[in-house]
Amino acid sequence: MPNIHLGTPSRLLTATVLALSLASPVAAQSRDESIDAFVEGNVLGIFYHEMGHALIHIEEIPIFGQEEDAADVFSVVLTEALWEPDYALQLAYDHALGFDAEAQDRADDGDDVAWWDVHGPDEQRFYNTVCLYYGADPDNRTTYADDMGLPAERAEYCPEEFDQAWEAWGGVLDTVMDRGPGGSLRYEGPSDGLAGTVLSDEVAALNDMLTLSDSLTVRLTACGEANAFYDPVDRTVTFCTEFEDHLRAQGEAIIE
Repeated sequence: MPNIHLGTPSRLLTATVLALSLASPVAAQSRDESIDAFVEGNVLGIFYHEMGHALIHIEEIPIFGQEEDAADVFSVVLTEALWEPDYALQLAYDHALGFDAEAQDRADDGDDVAWWDVHGPDEQRFYNTVCLYYGADPDNRTTYADDMGLPAERAEYCPEEFDQAWEAWGGVLDTVMDRGPGGSLRYEGPSDGLAGTVLSDEVAALNDMLTLSDSLTVRLTACGEANAFYDPVDRTVTFCTEFEDHLRAQGEAIIE
């Protein structure tokens, strides 16, 4: 499969590496950098998820099962396609920990699992994400699987699960990349701050390598809630500015 490096990663340490070494003192600057890394990694993962929704709609991709599950899978596949292995592994930690943090937030708030929701339970999304990332490179990610508590009973099938995911999404990526560079993605919003920098840079990088069959606007704006979503009516991915603060609070809780 293609493995295209978009640029030099800005993060220095993953949130998980620091979370697993809490017994050692962490300098204030390193702690801040690790929180930034968690925020950046999850902004990417969430954006890739919403890109999955956009591609399903714009490229008229048939799906079997829940669209939210398909978008989760796309986020992993796109990460593995675009980033070099070492950085993809860093993102694998961040993305999975994001679901774990959401599950912890819900438990802390005393909220029940919304079984009726189109999204699967965060705990299951966590294990599905870990499984796919492990299955993408099982020879080199046993430590990752162990760190994340992936049961051996599930790990046995993860390489096959990733192969199925790549078979489903790889052809879609080939199609949009075979069209070559273009300007089908457009960014609207501030280009400063972590979310603004990540999203604006990512839109530019994706335009350098692929073209969608219709335009897609990626918008960073205030929504009144921590959320991100794709609107098929105007073909817009909206990332709410409030989400960055939400992710930062989660990152702080992980390494406190």
